[in-house]
Amino acid sequence: MISSSFHLLNRQNIITSTKGGVIVLSAYSAMQSSNDLAAKFTQEANFWYLTGINEPDWWLIIDGSKNKSWLVRPVISQSHQIFDGSLSDDVAIKTSGIDNIISNNEAMDLLKNLSRNHGFVYTLGNQPDAKYLDFCLNPSQKNLRKNLERLFSEVQDCRLELSKLRAIKHIEEVTAIKKAIKLTVGAFEDVKVKLPSLSYEYEVEAEFSYYFRKNGSVGHACDPIVASGLNACTLHYNDNDAKFKKRDLLLLDICARLGGYASDISRTYKISQPTTRQIEVHGVVNEARQRIMDIIHPGLPILEYQRQSDEIMKYALNKINLLNSNSDFRKYFPHAISHGLGVDIHDSLGRLNELLPGMVLTVEPGIYIPEEGIGVRIEDDVLVTDSGHTNLSAALSTEL
Repeated sequence: MISSSFHLLNRQNIITSTKGGVIVLSAYSAMQSSNDLAAKFTQEANFWYLTGINEPDWWLIIDGSKNKSWLVRPVISQSHQIFDGSLSDDVAIKTSGIDNIISNNEAMDLLKNLSRNHGFVYTLGNQPDAKYLDFCLNPSQKNLRKNLERLFSEVQDCRLELSKLRAIKHIEEVTAIKKAIKLTVGAFEDVKVKLPSLSYEYEVEAEFSYYFRKNGSVGHACDPIVASGLNACTLHYNDNDAKFKKRDLLLLDICARLGGYASDISRTYKISQPTTRQIEVHGVVNEARQRIMDIIHPGLPILEYQRQSDEIMKYALNKINLLNSNSDFRKYFPHAISHGLGVDIHDSLGRLNELLPGMVLTVEPGIYIPEEGIGVRIEDDVLVTDSGHTNLSAALSTEL
């Protein structure tokens, strides 16, 4: 779906952004799942964006002054080759459009030579939100930086330059996102028809997983959220093992990955006849979703978008008698209204100050009332266009 010319263009753009510097990036390393088994591999998004390579431990070296790139193949033992296979040079060349593939030893010699003519090198800096994360980061970037710090007098971060490029989607990217969304919409529609015959959250998850794999997706872009009743008030709930209760609502936050790109859609469905209160909460969330989407247009300052979205959500909470104090706002609506969408399920918008044509972002209002066992979220994927916006997931009904 994505051609090598796409990755070539991205490399040319980052060369321009860094004014012809030296750029060195690493793929992620494989990570442990249990004992002697590796977890399913997911590539570092910036590395994939520039190369298309979806295997661990490869490196990319770019000499922007000469407009030349190299791929560095990892050292793979014979045992690893037998059990897990490896990416051939021919496939790597075809995928990335990079003709120069070298060994690790050759790469170190190349970097030593480049350091004599370049005072600094670009690579990915520290994860900006690392202090908020409760898991271990992949060690590949840190290990690469240590190597570069021994060779170059200065190591600079190009994460922001890459995120600005990735924030504005190419036509090929929008096409890929649309295909992932279409697949996800089809799965939602299929599951909603089957819902009366299902009794457990895990049965719903299984139906989505089957639909995705049957239709050519690699599967879920992130762990699916299948949350009934009070479970929906845990924002990243993914146990997905509870039995439905008759009067519960079911919150589904599902994202397929297809062609390297993610979708991200949420809907909240009734399991049986909904209560008056459930209908009321769902109604104000859906109304807020449409009102927030309607304000999206190019040139809108992002801070103003956030301010207007907050006002709309405050109105929604007040309408159902939940906004009795200032603290109630984040109590019942505790997450951001939007995030970028692309290779990463939470794509950066590049710290840009305003919405620009080509950005793809989610619109996901939600209201969560633990004391009532009600959680409702409705999420669509929106493309900012030259004249306004397009709801890419509009084909999926928001009906309860």
